Amino acid sequence: MNTANKGAISKVYFLPWSRKNELYDFLKKSRVFSHVKARNFLALKMHFGEEGNHGYIKSEYIKPFVKIAREKTAFPFLTDTATIYVGKRSDAYHHALIAHKHGFTIENCDCPVIIADGLRGNAEISVDINQKHFKTAFIARDLYYADGFIFLNHFKGHEVTGFGGALKNMGMGSASKAGKYAMHHNSNPTANPDACNGCRQCLPWCATQALSLDKNKKIILNNKKCTGCGQCMVTCPKHVFNLAWNEGENAVQEKIVEYALAAVKNKPHASVNFLNHISKYCDCFSVKNPPLMDDVGITASVDPVALDQASYDLVNEAYGENFFKKLYPDLDSEVQLAYAEKLGLGNRKYELIKA
Repeated sequence: MNTANKGAISKVYFLPWSRKNELYDFLKKSRVFSHVKARNFLALKMHFGEEGNHGYIKSEYIKPFVKIAREKTAFPFLTDTATIYVGKRSDAYHHALIAHKHGFTIENCDCPVIIADGLRGNAEISVDINQKHFKTAFIARDLYYADGFIFLNHFKGHEVTGFGGALKNMGMGSASKAGKYAMHHNSNPTANPDACNGCRQCLPWCATQALSLDKNKKIILNNKKCTGCGQCMVTCPKHVFNLAWNEGENAVQEKIVEYALAAVKNKPHASVNFLNHISKYCDCFSVKNPPLMDDVGITASVDPVALDQASYDLVNEAYGENFFKKLYPDLDSEVQLAYAEKLGLGNRKYELIKA
């Protein structure tokens, strides 16, 4: 369910960072909870921050969201999905530990953390979208079964998409590992038999039986049978399988938007962007990733396209020039906005309502 009307001017609400302590009242006025009903399982989809990173939305800002959800007698939960890089968020066990370490506890947030794509990042539901890049998208199972969403997004630079906001969190952030692989590449995995120890852990996960072992118990990958789902990469403990990260930036942006379309298909949703600690890289980097400008504020809307467009404009206005173009001069970060509008996810025209 897309809550924005195509061609209309969408409302985007703005709270200056100096008034961030008014977040509860701001959220109420912004109507981002208007779709939430009693007994809804409400996914508060966010990024818990990689270990060593300091840019993610802090746990102290979560309680106003939970409070409003509980006033509507809904069942809110914090959620994210596994990463495809090797880190502390690549499986649900270690991901939950990092979330706890970063303060996302029941005591601090008054709701549980549920990692939406299961223990190994392969709990998924296929969603038909029939778009240019994907006919089907692989969405994290527990997001698919949620009754609705509020996407909590840290707005910052991004090394592939120029900036990351609501659309990035909706698309890349809602995908299972197989979906994330599909967005990053346009080829099938390759196998390095010399690294294989014959453990066979990958074999049960290959739906097309493209994998087998030779007489020396080394892996064989049949490229004619391989669909590129990436499950072998998810399950292999020895990093036998690899992908060429060979997808162009514009295509990645479009693929992310198609996954965003899949994530919210027939689902009510709204989004909130935090325009603070605005850094060059995404929060997946295990570094301090310092802010490059002053904090701007918080934006909210039922239209993720208008929200990202307004956030993009507000950051550039506060910086005094195009912040994201200066960071990544060879990237056109507005591809995602144009494509999302084309697919009917929202509108780039907006009315900014200041709190």
